[in-house]
Amino acid sequence: MLTTSAAERSAVVSDYETDWWNTCANTLQEEQKQLVYAARMGLVAQWGVGHPPVFDLEGRSVIDIGGGPVSLLLKCGNRGRAVVADPAEWPVWVLGRYEAEGIEFWRMPGEVITGYTLDEAWIYNVLQHVSDPSLVIARARELASTIRIFEWIDIPPYPGHPHMLTKEGLEGWLGAPGFATQINESGASGRAFYGVFST
Repeated sequence: MLTTSAAERSAVVSDYETDWWNTCANTLQEEQKQLVYAARMGLVAQWGVGHPPVFDLEGRSVIDIGGGPVSLLLKCGNRGRAVVADPAEWPVWVLGRYEAEGIEFWRMPGEVITGYTLDEAWIYNVLQHVSDPSLVIARARELASTIRIFEWIDIPPYPGHPHMLTKEGLEGWLGAPGFATQINESGASGRAFYGVFST
């Protein structure tokens, strides 16, 4: 499908993602992968609690860019302001769960978020799906003093994933070196880039 604008490309990718998640009723496989991402993003899980795992944010405010229907923020305690920014239309019950947990949901793509200040911006398994990955990182650098990131790299584009990300490209956008390695753990498989970056 050919598109002529960033808005049209974003809509196509958003529709692809919404279809892929289906009803959002069974998200176990993706949530298992999130635990792999979180560890590489410098988040430490607490398992000896009532509903493990829990990541203690120690009052930090976080925006999860492209957090989808099961943001890692749902697994966090001691949150400051918590925001999920995602352009897709999710079922009403998904939005209700965020609301019940005190997590704001902003229905917007990462490329347009401006004018806010938070402690951290999280970007995980999202930049292949956006219209302009470099702009999403630029916005994250404006929003937060810390960026935590995990992205799959060296994968040629295919429907719903219009970008091939590389270590060199991500480091250029972030302005600092990160880590890259092959991962095969809990259903998360491929070459990944990750790290914690100060802006």
